[in-house]
Amino acid sequence: MAPGAPDRSKTALITGITGQDGSYLAELLLSKGYVVHGLIRRASTFNTRRIDHLYQDPHEAGTRLFLHYGDLSDGSRLVTLMSAIQPDEVYHLAAQSHVRVSFDEPEHTGDVTGLGTIRLLEAIRMIGLDCRFYQASTSEMFGATPPPQNESTPFWPRSPYGVAKIYGYWMVRNYREAYGVFATNGILFNHESPRRGETFVTRKITRAVAAIRAGRADSLYLGNLDAVRDWGYAPEYVEGMWRMLQVDEPDDFVLATGHPCSVREFVEAAFEHAGLDWERYVRFDERYIRPSEVDCLIGDATKAAQRLGWRATVLAPELARIMVDADVRGLEDTVPGTSP
Repeated sequence: MAPGAPDRSKTALITGITGQDGSYLAELLLSKGYVVHGLIRRASTFNTRRIDHLYQDPHEAGTRLFLHYGDLSDGSRLVTLMSAIQPDEVYHLAAQSHVRVSFDEPEHTGDVTGLGTIRLLEAIRMIGLDCRFYQASTSEMFGATPPPQNESTPFWPRSPYGVAKIYGYWMVRNYREAYGVFATNGILFNHESPRRGETFVTRKITRAVAAIRAGRADSLYLGNLDAVRDWGYAPEYVEGMWRMLQVDEPDDFVLATGHPCSVREFVEAAFEHAGLDWERYVRFDERYIRPSEVDCLIGDATKAAQRLGWRATVLAPELARIMVDADVRGLEDTVPGTSP
């Protein structure tokens, strides 16, 4: 049976709250009555676009969303925040998560994506915080290991990002075993949405489709079209994150659809939905080829179905249509004289 809603007001801390998953998770937790705190990086411009619709003036009574400046490279700040907030649940989603960029910035990726996790776990241990901890692990840890991949599949990472995430994964398990921390790894396969970052391949594709359809672009440059991924819908996956922290004992879970889709097939679905022939517009650019490629990731989420009652329902073709429709609407909203 799926876990029910919390029977009292809980407090959650979300790192990466301004990202795709963080924004959907904040919505979910607020809908369940949580008080939600989010960690954001200090910048000279506002970077809260994905959660602006959730914002509440902290001076108003009943406010349940609070944002705090902090950085995963600053361990002392994390200790201070954890001590002040006293969260019941911590969802660690923040990372340098772009796989191709991790080859260009391997040291930064290791510091933020890898060591950032241990700084949070150490903060929990140092202050003796009784909370439940969720680590956003990734299918990129499996890398070159043949599919299907599940919780018992050996890791074979093919990028600095995948390597850094494996460090975080094993530290979570170590703190669970050594210190009794309720710490869980959610090994999520690719999950996308209209809130996906614009440099990630699915969103890059759907934004290009919208722009070409509107006559504002005439080409789309991509790298490896033969890479196969298991693409799901982000709002469903954050529900799975929450369920992982509601069970009696901490464990590790794969979330995936189990259905393969190549980049080419995603391109075809997106362009077809807009009534366009993709072969007229898509161009190859070797700059988007990774130094070491991951050919095929397909997840087996049987354990999540059995233990959490979680199953993905939105598959890649429907996901492509959802994202294209959103990007078409977004582009129309920016053009004078068009209706949304």
